Amino acid sequence: MVSDPNQIAQQNAKAMWATDKASQALGITLEHVGHNFAIARMLVRDDMLNGFGSCHGGFVSCLADTAFAFACNSEGVKTVASGFSIDFIAPVNAGDLLEAVASKTASAGRSGIFDVTVRRAAGHESEIVAVFRGRARSLG
Repeated sequence: MVSDPNQIAQQNAKAMWATDKASQALGITLEHVGHNFAIARMLVRDDMLNGFGSCHGGFVSCLADTAFAFACNSEGVKTVASGFSIDFIAPVNAGDLLEAVASKTASAGRSGIFDVTVRRAAGHESEIVAVFRGRARSLG
């Protein structure tokens, strides 16, 4: 039996990813998963743009939600979102590579709070484009 929390997280991520058709269809990649932590990336495509020519907020939310889902399920207990909020800081354009970094902020009992920072990768520097807070509830 595996007892290392990071190995448990990676095993859970592998099983979840195999059936996560939504994230796969959006071109999201799972870069790293650890204990209560995950990093996901997405390249913004032309078909993700809204009527103003910038990335639709729903796609940015999907990326953040994916990182959140893998972080909050890293302990091996089925956990779902009970809600989330997102603040958009800067517009996102076609061709932007986004990276969402999720980590646990707090937990009590079966409830948890995870924060996700979404950045636009720009060489060695990055710019925050959105901040997401997810509320998680384990199912037991």
